[in-house]
Amino acid sequence: MTITQDALIAAATNSKAWPFQEAQRLAKRLPDGKPGGVLFETGYGPSGLPHIGTFQEVLRTTLVRRAYETLTGQPTRLVAFSDDMDGLRKVPDNVPNKALLDANLGKPLSRIPDPFEKFESFAAHNNAMLRDFLDRFGFEYEFVSSSDCYNGGKFDDALRGVLTNFQAILDIMLPTLGEERRKTYSPVMPISPTTGAVLQVPIEVVDAAAGIIRFTDEDGAVVEQSALGGMAKCQWKVDWAMRWVGLGVDYEMYGKDLTDSGIQSGKIARVLGGQKPEGLIYELFLDAKGEKISKSKGNGLSIEEWLQYGSPESLGLYIFANPKSAKQLHAGVIPKAVDDYWQFRAAIPGQDAEKRLGNPVWNLLRANERHEGAEAPGEGDTLAVPFSLLLNLVGVLGAGATREAVWSYLGNYVADADPAKHPALDALVGRALAYNRDFVAPTLEKRAPAGGEVGALQALDAALEMADPATSAEDLQTIVYEIGKIEEFGFESLRDWFKALYETLLGSEQGPRMGSFIALYGIAPTRALIAEALAKA
Repeated sequence: MTITQDALIAAATNSKAWPFQEAQRLAKRLPDGKPGGVLFETGYGPSGLPHIGTFQEVLRTTLVRRAYETLTGQPTRLVAFSDDMDGLRKVPDNVPNKALLDANLGKPLSRIPDPFEKFESFAAHNNAMLRDFLDRFGFEYEFVSSSDCYNGGKFDDALRGVLTNFQAILDIMLPTLGEERRKTYSPVMPISPTTGAVLQVPIEVVDAAAGIIRFTDEDGAVVEQSALGGMAKCQWKVDWAMRWVGLGVDYEMYGKDLTDSGIQSGKIARVLGGQKPEGLIYELFLDAKGEKISKSKGNGLSIEEWLQYGSPESLGLYIFANPKSAKQLHAGVIPKAVDDYWQFRAAIPGQDAEKRLGNPVWNLLRANERHEGAEAPGEGDTLAVPFSLLLNLVGVLGAGATREAVWSYLGNYVADADPAKHPALDALVGRALAYNRDFVAPTLEKRAPAGGEVGALQALDAALEMADPATSAEDLQTIVYEIGKIEEFGFESLRDWFKALYETLLGSEQGPRMGSFIALYGIAPTRALIAEALAKA
């Protein structure tokens, strides 16, 4: 079904899909856009390497960006902002030359040597990792460095605004701080002329227009110097507000843990003569137990781990849904995300404009590049074998599961079963082997059939013996279905019959459509599984 651009715009106006809901709110503020393009921003703290949280924030922001473009036709920009003027507070665990970093604690990340000895600074190294990370997934963005903005004077006017409104900002921030923190808090943190550290000390504004401040240095000396040109950095919440105003940010989303920061920064932005951007507050990821993910606990799932077992597209799909609801992020969610991706993708050609705008894959296909037409590249592509079925096949093959062995069985199910002709499927074969090795195989345990299950398996074996080897998956499913309905076998429901098949033949509590599995695995090998199960009875 071909959808015109006019139809998409009409559907976007009333779409209930969350990216379009966000776009509609932004369009109310900026219906005609603005010169230079509406500015979307996502932030990154370069004291560590990019991670799955970085990916989800850039992806979700991009989804809203593309939705706004579809809705309004106005140009947009996305800035990936690195807060590399921040002082290093502690030495990360996953870096070499820890003594080098320890000797430079407190200094801006952009003024600390690179412990990896590849770049001019620690921040430059991590910024390069960020850009490589974003480029790897094809995001369109402009990289902006906090240090470049401070050192190059781009933030000087906004900094003068902070100094001019110094007391008003203190009035916002001090009531939110503890008694001890209030004693040393300053909206602006000077850079020590003697040590180069970012100082957490009170300051006095000498001349706001000229940017001159006064403070006591680490050695006790009273210093009077400029706060401009990289000689000072704002505190986090003040810095965020100043960035919004200085760069003209129109949209930025952030996690629930920054809700309070967003409130205070919004108040400061108004004091500085600007306004808080539109944005979505998203829920955080949880682990398999429903607990908050912590880097120190290591209870999360890294993006590298996801990509070992699932496709990048499946990760995008998992992130797309319900950003305001907490998600459990663990290996167990990957197989369904992979299959859901292909199901949504296959549905696109038959969907009207309204349904396409709510289809996660339609949005994902547009996330990383502009599309002048209404059709996305590769729409209608399907996966010949679901990932869940691949996992069942690999699980049954056991120790003999290799890429070559899997493809030999795929020949029962896929026309032209050549990995070169099915690259997406071949990639998933490799991931299925890895997933089975690490998560499935250690848990598989086939039980012996009992009671009526024995007779039902014997009946299934007899039916398969009579079946043509070319019998379709649907006809095989009917055979299995009819045996489960025979009263003498005593199944209260068909669900009990299928559960018995999964537990006795596959070694798991859940499984695929058995007709599809038998067609893929082959009738003769399936009869061998049944014989093996009956031998235990």
